[in-house]
Amino acid sequence: MEHLNYKIIYSNRRSLSIILHPVKGITVRAPYRTSLKTIECFVSKKAGWIQRNLEKYRNIKRLNAIENYTNGNKLLFMGREYELHITFSALDYIILGEKTLETGFAKEIDANMIRWKLCRWYMNKARELIPSMVTAKLNEYRNYGFVPSAISIRKMKSRWGSCSSKGRITINSELIKLRPELINYVISHELCHLKHNNHGSEFYRLLENLVPDYKALRKELRSYHIE
Repeated sequence: MEHLNYKIIYSNRRSLSIILHPVKGITVRAPYRTSLKTIECFVSKKAGWIQRNLEKYRNIKRLNAIENYTNGNKLLFMGREYELHITFSALDYIILGEKTLETGFAKEIDANMIRWKLCRWYMNKARELIPSMVTAKLNEYRNYGFVPSAISIRKMKSRWGSCSSKGRITINSELIKLRPELINYVISHELCHLKHNNHGSEFYRLLENLVPDYKALRKELRSYHIE
């Protein structure tokens, strides 16, 4: 079994716990004055569980890793891969080609600024395209009487979408990188929450009526990690 590297965070908590993250790795939360030997023993007992879950994380696709935004790398848009071409020019531009994403930036720009500009391009595309996809689903499901109070598109850190108790639906802009079937699945999922604000049996019965293959789509969506 491979050696496990982990970070320890001490606090006023009463018990030990382990948090796994696809990017940040392993964090052990421990009460103040807990000895390193006690922590090591705790981690050793949980080693099998940790390894199994780390293996799952190795298969997760990172959508927004900074190393993705370098010349020649592949970027996703609407489920298709595009090769990123970065050139330096007097004017900034981002043009989506048949198989490439052509970009031009001022010479003094650094990697973080390139990433920021591309993230902003993705956001603009999400706000341009996803609302019409929501409208299309509302028309398709018009017999169900879905009436959201508002629709917003923004970047979310841990969820693909949400529906508030007041009927406000929010869709994660990062979905614009994934294929339309996954975007439509999330839209349908959140629309179902207008009728059932939980994940009970009635919710899933309605979702299955709208999206018969929702389980396969949900599994595929879980293979992506939001950053």
